[in-house]
Amino acid sequence: MTTPAPGFTLGPNSYGKSGVRLVRVDRDTPRHAIRDLTVHTALSGDFDATHYTGDNTGVLPTDTQKNTVYAFARDGIGTVEAFAERLARHFVDTTPSITHARVRIEEHPWTRVGDHSFSSGEGGELRTAEVNYGGGAAAVTAGVRDLLLLNTTDSEFGGFLVDEYTTLPETEDRILATAVTAAWDYATVPADPDKTFHAGRTALLDAFAGTYSLSLQQTLYAVGERILKTVPEAGEVRLSLPNRHHYLQDLGRFGLDNPGVVFQAGDLPYGLIEGTVRREAQ
Repeated sequence: MTTPAPGFTLGPNSYGKSGVRLVRVDRDTPRHAIRDLTVHTALSGDFDATHYTGDNTGVLPTDTQKNTVYAFARDGIGTVEAFAERLARHFVDTTPSITHARVRIEEHPWTRVGDHSFSSGEGGELRTAEVNYGGGAAAVTAGVRDLLLLNTTDSEFGGFLVDEYTTLPETEDRILATAVTAAWDYATVPADPDKTFHAGRTALLDAFAGTYSLSLQQTLYAVGERILKTVPEAGEVRLSLPNRHHYLQDLGRFGLDNPGVVFQAGDLPYGLIEGTVRREAQ
């Protein structure tokens, strides 16, 4: 059977290799450099035959995709956006059955402590990049994931809707903490993606630190607006801000007051604030 049975059809589909762990060491000088990436590929195209009959003639194995990542790294990484685009263009431009490639990359940071020594904490912030390519211009997205931010003051939450199930008290001074995931799409790819990324990240930090927050939604918009003002190449910013709750502890049973200094860091459940800030069409 080369076509689906009557009444059935194949919908959108893709396949690829997820979680390709890549470390590249630059040894050109005694002062080494290290890049630590996780790469994900997803390919789409003319794959009806493999779904309907198991005919794999047009299928580029996911193991081959993994090997391509390592082979391309031999000549260097460059910016994560450029590396993702190199891979995406290769898969589409060299394989007739592939019409679209999506390559996502997360970069794991290392801090230099010597000419060939580095340190890194487990988890924490990742730099992200995604490239979608189907021939012609590539669509490029940059961003961060799990960027932990916290303000110890300058945050309130009150005036909200109250019903019979509301127990949350209003507060005029609270800890505001979150783990930001942000992604901004480039309307035009910047000449220097590294410089532009760091400008966007700095704008994010400045907006979070400099906004007197009456809600996490307000902070989200302020962050997105600041990134767009700072990065003219960006057309929109998508943000996800989980509320990392910090609960003021009642120390009265121990005969102690608590003037806003002792908190319990909450885990689950948590509030999740998400939104998109767009540049208006001119």
